Amino acid sequence: MPITTSPTIVIPGITASVLHDEYELPPEAVWTAVRNKRFDRITLHPEDQRYELLEPARVSSGGPFPLVYEDLTEELRDGLAGEEDEPAPVFPFGYDWRLPLDRIEERLAAFVQEVIDRTLLLKHYRDDEDYTANPTVNLVGHSMGGLIIAGYIERHGGGSVNKVVTLASPFQGSHEAILKLATGTADLGDNSGGARERRMARMTPALYHLLPSFDGALVVEDGMESDIFHPDAWQPSVIRTITHQVSGWNVAGADLFKDMLDTARAHRERISALRLATGDGTAGEGAHDESSGDLVRDEDWLVIAGVDAETRVALRVGRDERGRPRFLLGSAERRNDWDSEDQRARRATGDGTVPLAGAIPPFMDESRVVCVKPGDLGYWELRDRALSGLAGFHGFVPKVNMLHRLAIRFLLGKGDPYGNTWGRRLPGVEEWRPPLELREKG
Repeated sequence: MPITTSPTIVIPGITASVLHDEYELPPEAVWTAVRNKRFDRITLHPEDQRYELLEPARVSSGGPFPLVYEDLTEELRDGLAGEEDEPAPVFPFGYDWRLPLDRIEERLAAFVQEVIDRTLLLKHYRDDEDYTANPTVNLVGHSMGGLIIAGYIERHGGGSVNKVVTLASPFQGSHEAILKLATGTADLGDNSGGARERRMARMTPALYHLLPSFDGALVVEDGMESDIFHPDAWQPSVIRTITHQVSGWNVAGADLFKDMLDTARAHRERISALRLATGDGTAGEGAHDESSGDLVRDEDWLVIAGVDAETRVALRVGRDERGRPRFLLGSAERRNDWDSEDQRARRATGDGTVPLAGAIPPFMDESRVVCVKPGDLGYWELRDRALSGLAGFHGFVPKVNMLHRLAIRFLLGKGDPYGNTWGRRLPGVEEWRPPLELREKG
């Protein structure tokens, strides 16, 4: 019988893959979900950010955190399988989340080919003529994993991609990245390291890729820089501390800071230029060429965005006594207006980490986006959330049972006779067109 679906790759978010130092024998875990948070051991070297500050070392990635991604992976394996002896492979993709996303995307490209090659060793896939003629994978990404998917498709095309699911991905960024760089604490990853964490964060190129770029992300006074990818938008203390941190090495702090911002900006511009084929099979407006044969179709990409959680939706920037930028980190811009009667005002919300404006992919029509909220969690999920210690709705999204069912339905192209999946449109969208038939909740 025909196979049920392509093999699937699960791509986690930033900080959510194990890191080991393989210089040690046996390899030493220097970053895990709970106990090991060796900020000093994983800080990158300012002169060469391929390597660690504390040498000799050889830090490499392990798998995604089971605490966050085991349920999703196992549910996909169970729900996508055909006959008992015909599994649908689901591969977790752990990666070094410190690196620039361009490098991670190249590793994903190699992994996609590896997964295809391994899958073709399975008899039921090898015997399926349609699959052997056009072998593809499904890509499921959470948080920064969605940006990696978008960058991979923009660079390598969609020829090896069947369907895509992205969960709570900050396609246009999150203010929590600013807070992490400025203060070392934010609703983004671990917050236990204080000064050590702040030093590590400022030397982590991937974190700069999560800076917010949507309209209104920064609220500035007249004459001030509002582009967070420009060094002049930052309060001087950030650049000053980076300069102090790299003193003694053959690199200037201001130059290194600008290089990381420039690299992140280029990536944001690149994924914003991604074009999908529309439902009728033609290339969307602004596509790189007239052919859509190598483009992912918009109806083959399920975008999930979190709403109805208090989230920082803007950051005010004032002036210090010398007229330089100063981040005003009060709570006034942490908002949840999801229940407002004003449709545009309702967008002042998010998943606790990623504001809704940051979760909307600039390369996709807003009518395709599916919104979910904390109220979609069942009783046992709420209890498990409290026990797990995961920070906010954003971190818990991969564990939501309804989203497991929704992803499986989408990847298999199945209906929902029991009404066990649902979603919501973005506020202000008149005609909702999710990429599968879906019950709308108010």
